Amino acid sequence: MAAASANSLSSLSRSIELGVPPLTTGEYDGLRKIGRFSCKAPLTALPCLHTSHPRSSRSFPIGARAVLADKEVKASPGTKPEGGFRGTLGKVVLAYSGGLDTSVIVPWLRENYGCEVFCFTADVGQGDVETDGLHEKARASGATDLRIADLKEEFVKDYIYPCLRAGAVYERKYLLGTSMARPIIAKAMVDYARDVGADAVAHGCTGKGNDQVRFELTFFALDPNLHIVAPWREWDIRGREDAIDYAKKHNIPVPVTKKSIYSRDRNLWHISHEGDILEDPINEPKEDMFVMSKDPTQAPDTPEYVDISIEKGLPVSFKVTQSGDPVGAEFETMTPATLLAKLNELAGKHGIGRVDMVENRLVGMKSRGVYETPGGTILTLACRELESLTLDRETMQVKDSLALKYAELVYAGRWFDPLRESMDAFMEKVSETTTGTVRLKLFKGSATVASRFSPFSLYREDISSFEEGSKIYNQADAAGFIRLYGLPTRVRALQKKKSDQ
Repeated sequence: MAAASANSLSSLSRSIELGVPPLTTGEYDGLRKIGRFSCKAPLTALPCLHTSHPRSSRSFPIGARAVLADKEVKASPGTKPEGGFRGTLGKVVLAYSGGLDTSVIVPWLRENYGCEVFCFTADVGQGDVETDGLHEKARASGATDLRIADLKEEFVKDYIYPCLRAGAVYERKYLLGTSMARPIIAKAMVDYARDVGADAVAHGCTGKGNDQVRFELTFFALDPNLHIVAPWREWDIRGREDAIDYAKKHNIPVPVTKKSIYSRDRNLWHISHEGDILEDPINEPKEDMFVMSKDPTQAPDTPEYVDISIEKGLPVSFKVTQSGDPVGAEFETMTPATLLAKLNELAGKHGIGRVDMVENRLVGMKSRGVYETPGGTILTLACRELESLTLDRETMQVKDSLALKYAELVYAGRWFDPLRESMDAFMEKVSETTTGTVRLKLFKGSATVASRFSPFSLYREDISSFEEGSKIYNQADAAGFIRLYGLPTRVRALQKKKSDQ
């Protein structure tokens, strides 16, 4: 069949060059008459035919256009780009997952923009199951090529760790798993677009979500000349069930059904769950929905301790230990991605890291989502607990206030904003002494701190102890401090007493 398809394509190409109708083959169905030309559409996807425009180095489709509704291929003579129903683009790089949305976007782009589609998949730790077979699936949908880029180490080192060091948490709960992943994916897409000479990028984000903003702000920041195509803001599909019907109609394999539709996003930091019964906040999540964490009621009946080693505000290693073991022993060297992957397994086994929240999306609406962030939850706790030793009160207060803004910037897709980069410099500076070890106790869905140690600790037992012995702190000094500190309160009370007389 593949050989027949190649021969048929060659025949169609020669027919267009000579201005005569192409020959029919048994592989084609449905003869179509278009002007004085006629051709038949193959049952398999037919790649666009391209030629170079005389005034451009880009290539454009000239003689083939997929029409999904009836598998028509329209042939036209000449070298002028024909384009699609909505315009003409040469090459488009599509953020591709192989899921429902992006599977139907590939042929939709070819139909509506007469373009070549180059799919791009970023491996940010979503797992081999989600990347297996993507090349075949992308080409079956009509894509010219697919690139899968392994970004796991870069993702953890350059995106997750800065947020972790900053203490960035959105609306008290959300550890920004999806938010951090979008800028690195979009950045890699821009690089791929340059490699293949694409004039546009596309994504499968809906017009109601945050991801469309995160992708497009990154595109704006890194290559403002790229065209951006967002099919969910253009096409007639109005929901996921419509998309499933569309995919089935055009024989596009997708991993969901109408009976169970969860919108999931997974990477090395977390997995998110939205849609289906979760759209009503009154519904409790079903246990079979969870992927990265065990049901806390089914977690081990014995607590497990883990020591996390941190240098300058960033985790570098960990080891499972016992409650009475000494803190600060040697640790095994680990890469950031390896460390996080192993902690996901450890914390997930104990049912740690589940969050059910209603959040305020950037576009204005509220949405309900359930997140699993097992390893990230215990890393966040460990970094925060170590800072309680190494940061003074004023520095911690300023850092916490900036962390809120930092989280908002990341959530809103402004990763490459100079403000976030400047705040990152502050976070790096104040974390210079945040080095040490934190021991956590993992048990039945909870992580609690058991001990903390830092060679740069500002905590002095000889000062804090109820026993005298430091000669640094004189309790008698507190009387003068209280009188001065409470002076505004005392003056206000005297004034009130005078006015009441």
